[in-house]
Amino acid sequence: MAGNSYAGAQRLRLLLNEARRTRTPLTVPGVFNGLAAMQAAKTGFQAVYVSGGALSAASGVPDTGLIYAPEMFACIREVRRACDLPVIADADTGFGEVANVARTVYEYFFSGAAALHLEDQVFPKRCGHLSGKQVVSKEEFCEKIRTASHARDQLCADMVIIARTDARGVESLASAIDRAKAYVDAGADMLFPEGLRSEQEFAEFAAAFRVDGAVAGKGNHGVKSLGQ
Repeated sequence: MAGNSYAGAQRLRLLLNEARRTRTPLTVPGVFNGLAAMQAAKTGFQAVYVSGGALSAASGVPDTGLIYAPEMFACIREVRRACDLPVIADADTGFGEVANVARTVYEYFFSGAAALHLEDQVFPKRCGHLSGKQVVSKEEFCEKIRTASHARDQLCADMVIIARTDARGVESLASAIDRAKAYVDAGADMLFPEGLRSEQEFAEFAAAFRVDGAVAGKGNHGVKSLGQ
């Protein structure tokens, strides 16, 4: 499975770079088992997303942190066996503290994930569309992203670490942007702003990570070039 993980990560980087070059979105459907993954591949999608929310629903439980890491590992392996597509996977809050985040990155990679996203909610987390969410401090989550990035570098530099912030629904759009800048500086390859409320908010968020119309480099408060 490790060989598939390296190939999947490299392929996902190429797809993302091409999407950015052509300014064409890469559409990635959510899947929760091997059958759904096979259908996505048959339909012509180029990558799939293992959603914690979808797996929770398929398991008959709410998306409130009740799906544990081993269940996600097993789902990623099943999806990767069923289709030869790069897998992006939901890693919730990393299933614990900083040490747990490192283990999560390792296990996701060896289960077949090409990318994963971590979120800055407290544990137990809640679905991003539910009320009652809380977020950890910016500094605490930056440490998780640094840990995840270090684990990625030890495994495969092409693996994509995505930082999700739920701060828009808890604090403000300005806070979400401020946190996202810190997460990029901590080593995140991509950003996932959860719960933005309008097209204008998406435009404002994106504008904060562009310099002269191009995605900025790390240190300029922009997402790193995926080709680096």
